[in-house]
Parts: sequence; C-alpha cells; structure tokens
Amino acid sequence: MRTELPEAVESKAPVVIPEILHLLPVTDVVVFPGVILPHVINDPRQIHAVQEVLRGDRLLAIFLKQENDENGRLAPVGSAAQILKMFSVPDGSMGLLLQGVGRLSFREVVSRSPNLLVRVERHTEDLRTNVRTESYRKALLKAFEDYCQLNTWVGEDLRQSLRSVKELGRLADLISANLNFSVEDRQRVLGELNVGERAKTTLKLLRREVELAELSRKIQDDLANAMDRNQKEYYLREQLKVIRHELGEDEDAQVELEELRRRFAAEDLPAPVREAGQREVRRLGRMNTASAEYGVARTYVDWLAQFPWNERDRDRHDVGRARRVLDRDHFGLEAVKERILEYIAVRKLTGGGRKSPILCFVGPPGVGKTSLGKSIAESLGRRFVRLALGGVHDESEIRGHRRTYVGSMPGRIVQKLRETGCMNPVFMLDEIDKLGADVKGDPSAALLEVLDPAQNHTFADHYLEVPVDLSQVMFIATANQLERIPSPLRDRMEIIQLPGYLPTEKLEIARRYLVPRQLEASGLDKSQLSFQPEGLRVIIDEYTREAGVRQLEQRVGSVARKVARRVAEGEALRLRVGRTTVRELLGNKRILPETANRAPEIGVATGMAWTPFGGVLMFIEATAMPGSGGLRLTGSLGEVMRESGEIALSYIRSHAGELGVPVDFIRGTDLHLHFPEGSTPKDGPSAGVAIAACLVSLLSGRPLRHDVAMTGELSLRGKVLPIGGLREKVMAAHRAGIRVILAPRDNLKDVEEIPEEIRADLEIHGLDRVEQALELVLLPAADRKPD
Repeated sequence: MRTELPEAVESKAPVVIPEILHLLPVTDVVVFPGVILPHVINDPRQIHAVQEVLRGDRLLAIFLKQENDENGRLAPVGSAAQILKMFSVPDGSMGLLLQGVGRLSFREVVSRSPNLLVRVERHTEDLRTNVRTESYRKALLKAFEDYCQLNTWVGEDLRQSLRSVKELGRLADLISANLNFSVEDRQRVLGELNVGERAKTTLKLLRREVELAELSRKIQDDLANAMDRNQKEYYLREQLKVIRHELGEDEDAQVELEELRRRFAAEDLPAPVREAGQREVRRLGRMNTASAEYGVARTYVDWLAQFPWNERDRDRHDVGRARRVLDRDHFGLEAVKERILEYIAVRKLTGGGRKSPILCFVGPPGVGKTSLGKSIAESLGRRFVRLALGGVHDESEIRGHRRTYVGSMPGRIVQKLRETGCMNPVFMLDEIDKLGADVKGDPSAALLEVLDPAQNHTFADHYLEVPVDLSQVMFIATANQLERIPSPLRDRMEIIQLPGYLPTEKLEIARRYLVPRQLEASGLDKSQLSFQPEGLRVIIDEYTREAGVRQLEQRVGSVARKVARRVAEGEALRLRVGRTTVRELLGNKRILPETANRAPEIGVATGMAWTPFGGVLMFIEATAMPGSGGLRLTGSLGEVMRESGEIALSYIRSHAGELGVPVDFIRGTDLHLHFPEGSTPKDGPSAGVAIAACLVSLLSGRPLRHDVAMTGELSLRGKVLPIGGLREKVMAAHRAGIRVILAPRDNLKDVEEIPEEIRADLEIHGLDRVEQALELVLLPAADRKPD
C-alpha cells in the first residue's frame, strides 16, 4: 500500500542528488518523486549496497529492468530515492521504506564491483502554470472523480489530497502511483520528462481504466438479468459470452479453440506437448482474434496439434521380401543390401526395440544412392522423406527459428516429419557433404544432435520448444566425398562405400532399368525400339565417361527421342539399335580411347588415378633442359603430388648408379614433369612409382612400355606403399586396353573386388620396391616394343 506524505516532502529542503549513485535495479515497482512506498530486497549484492548507502547520504538510483529486452537493460528514466527506514524480514530479506526525491536519466555504469555505481543526470520540474496546464489539471481531476465513482475502494483522504495539488506534473505522478496501473504504464508516466506529455499519458491511462470499469459494470448488469438462479458455471459462461460479444470476437474461433482443447487433453500426447498446448490454448482464449499476436500464437498451436507425435509405420520384418525389393530395384550393391537385410533381421529378433542405425552412403554421382533409400523404405514398409542439404548454410534450417522472430518456422527436420505424417520414416539427408557455414551458424553442428542415437530422442527445435523424439527415424545420409564431411559428424554414421559401376554392370542396368524407363518416357514400346548388347556397349565406351549411369541414361534417352520423332512423323519403325545405328544417331565419338595410336616412348609413363567419378588413366611426361639442377612440376598439382615428384628425384639421385642413370645427371640440367589435362586439379601420393619410372626412363634413355599402367606411393627408401581406389583404377586401365597392371603388393587383396571376367583378362603384378616396377616397365635403350 503506497502512502503519500505531501506535508513531509514539502517541509524538507530540496535534496541534493550527487552525479554518481548506487544502483538498485527493480522489476515490479516504480518510485515516483514525492511518493513513499515499501520495498523488499533479497539479493545479497543489493543488500550489501544498501548497507553501504545507509552509512552515507541514504540515496539510491532506482531503475526498472525492461522485461521485453533480452539483455535485461534498464529503462532510460528512473528515480532518486531516499531510504527513510530499514527493517528486517523474517525470511532474511531486507525491507526498505523509500521516498522518491527526483527524476533521473541513466548515463553510464561507473563501477560493477563491489557495488553497482552509475552516473545519472537529474531533471528539474517545470512548475510554471498557464491555461494549458490548468486545463490538463482539471481534466485529470475530472477523470479521477469518474474513476472514484466506479471504484468505491478509493478513500476520501486520497481524493482530498489530490484536489489540493496545484502542480500538474506532481498531480500526474500521484495519480499514477496510487491507482492500479501496470508497472509498464507507470514507467511510461515516469519516463515522460515533459509535464504536458506526462499529463496527456496519465489522462489516457485514467480514461482507459474508467472505460474498463464501465464495461465491467455493464457486463454485471447484463448478466444480472440473464442469470438462472446462482449456478456458477452458467454465470461464468454467460459472462464470457458477453465479453466476447463486446470484443467482437468470432464464434467460429471459439469452436476451433474448443477442438484444440480436446486435442491437447488426449492422454496419448507426450506430457511436455500436452502442457505446452494447453497453456497456449488458454492464452489464445484471452486474446482478440483480430490482433497480430493471435495469428502468431495460433500458428504455433496448429504446429503442436498437427504434428504426428505418436504416428508410426509398422515395420515389415520379412527378410525375403526385403531382398526381393532390393534386387528388383538395384543391380549389384551387394554390401549395401547385406547391411539392410542384417538390420531387418535384428529388428525381427529384438521385436523392433533397438534404435535405428544411421547410415551414410558415399559414392560418385549416379550410382543410385538416393533411389536406394526409397527401396529401403519400401522393403521396411515405412514412408520415405528426402531432405536436400546442398547449399544449406544456416543452423536455423535444421533447428528452426525462435518464435520471437516475425515469420519464424520450425526447422526442416520437423517440417519434413509433419509432411510425412509419421515419426519413423526412412529419412534421407541428401548431399550431406555439401553443407555450408556462415555467420548464421554451422548446420553440420546442429546435425550432431540429430544423428546421435544417445541424444536424438530429445531433439530440441527452437520453434516448438518441446522435445522431439527422432530415435525411431532411420536416417540415411548420402555424400560424394567422405573427406568433406566434418569428422564429428562422420563418427556418428556407419559409412558404406558405393563404388562406381563396371561396364558389365552398366550394361545390365541399362538393359533392366534405363531402356524400359526411357521407352516409357518417349511413348515407345519394345516392338518399335530395342537395344542390342553391342549397341549399349558402344554408348558406354564411346559416349560416356562416369562412375554412375546418369550420362548413360541421357544417351539412351537421346536415341529414344530421335526414334520417337521419326515415329511421330509417320514413319513405321521396328528398330534394333546396334553399333552402327548408335553412331548414326549420336554422331561422332565423345570419348576416345586413351591408348589409341600410342607406342613406347622415353620419358612418358602411364599412371592411374581415382576421381569421384571413377578411375582414369594419367599420363606423366618428363623432359630435360640446360639449367641449374632444378625440378619443375606442372598440371594443376596439389602439394602431396609435388612432394611425390621430389621424393622420386631424391631416390633416383641417391641410387643413380644402381638404376643405370649418370651419377652427375643433375649437374647443369633442369627437369620438368608435366601431367596433361592441366585444367583438372590433381593430388595424392599414388603417382610416386609412375613418376620415378618416368624420370628413370628420361635419364637412362630407355623407353617405357605403353601397355603397362602403374600405381603406388613411393617412399624415400624405394618402398612401394598401398593406395586406395584400386578397383576403379584397374577398371579404367582395362577399359583403355591395358592388360598389365603394377600395384602395391599390399593392395592385391583388393583385386577380389574386380569381377572374375575382368581379372582373367589382366596380368597384375604386386610390388614391394620400385626396382621391381622398373624391371617390368623399362625397355632396352635401343629397343622399342612393337604395338
């Protein structure tokens, strides 16, 4: 209860307010000049500051913390207050009797330790009167009298006291301090430094209170005639009906709210969701349907109500059926199929209680990673959803936006689950290696919680603000390059490599899947167009170069469209596409054999390289010129490949006599190594053996066999170390017509991955040291092996 003591204030001399005061931040009270009120504090730091003030001038700077400010900043205008009395409270808190002595503006924080000291500026009141101020004064007193007529709790003493106040600013302060204004409204009055504006603000607030009181009385009068006896429920509903009629609210909105109440009363909802929904529906019931805040709150409630919290597809644990579905849709990919069948078998034996695995398919484009996810969903009997992550660089895309922002929405994980309508779909995170990051956050960091089985049962979406259980979702990620996935994210997934297809596999895929699909897309049937095996082989070898089958499908589609045009023009066709027909329809070869018209040469070695699109041959050329003993490497090379060239040169210099190279070859000579296709970046250590053979050939004058391809990392001691991607490299060499392969002996175990018919056509040598490679690949100086 506030007590106003005008006599005490007027009898004292003006209080001198220093520039620097102790700060007392408050959240639930506004102290006006000339008003005495009690206040209780329990913060130890504030109690310590008050004790310090009591030993001095007993003055405090009191500023209100702004509730809507996330940083908890202070209101710009506050009050200087004098401590009249201090008393103890039984719970250990400190009670204060404060008297406001002046308005203050906050300037800056002077000290934070041990107590908060702030620099302030005092504002002096304009006490001059004129016609305008007197009219405001009379209007305030008139509105106050109207308020008193409607609220009998206002005492006569207060009414008499206010009538005697002559200063307009003081009258506005005393009315605001003694009536039931909110803390925010009181702070608005306190913050008005202009007396006229302060009176205007107070008058608006006072008239609003009068209107509310009149409306309340009108509601009570209307209900008095409609009330049937004293039934409480009937009274409350009729009162609510009158209130809504006065506010002009839509009755349909109330029907919808009632449906939402029933939805959030359901026992099958998770407890946090039920509590949040009921709380928000109560808030909606108190809002005006025409307000902007109502639309924001209603959108949030709809998300909670329509999200499939307990909807789950029932798994099919039929291993045989799953095998048939996978074999029907995909040729090869045995390792992936085995892993899926293992998962289904485990789910069958454990009753489906285990958490879903998190798989990551890594392989070049076009090998069927995305379509494989759809087949997995069908084999499990689950729904399928795909989320493309390429180019996503905002963390909010995964976690959602907080509701404080205009137009905020849940993250794309939650959006996709609602779109799918169940909580256990097969969820494909496509192109996870192409995530970005900027000042808005790192989405890969947000995915750490999504893809961690120990955490994702309580995934936190910033918009929903309730836990979302992702533990039953089967996440499948896809990527082209494993190295581009952050290691913390990579550790949470089970990596399954999908290698590129062999030509024989491409032929079978084209026959089973691509040709029928393109015939249907072009409006043709099998009687009008068919492909012979040799025709498909020509397309594979001469018109495509890829690890997958996308280009192959495009070429097949091109042939089908050309035939469809001829059919549409009225030509009766029954075309069987063979080698000659393909070349007539598709034109000149797009891919030339890399070994065509080649012969043994000095200083030209044939290496093999792995790319995300499959294996390729890599030719290395060397030449010598007068100089100072330097080595130059060109061809868009990475640091590792440059180091391989330096290692090869160092090994040759240290073993020149053994290798048949002049001991002083480096004196007065510069060496230049070039890797053709200079616009294509190249890196990696696997060219070490080929570089050494190229340099030895140049320096010894012995030509290199053109029908031998080699790979292997070279150490400084001449050892041949293992490399990766041998299957793709060997397939590229075989496709180019090379039949002799030199590879590290430790990689011979990988030869089993190559189909038997290809292995039977190859001569593969295992290498322990580089000298073994030189013995096999170098021809005598005066001899050139015929083509």
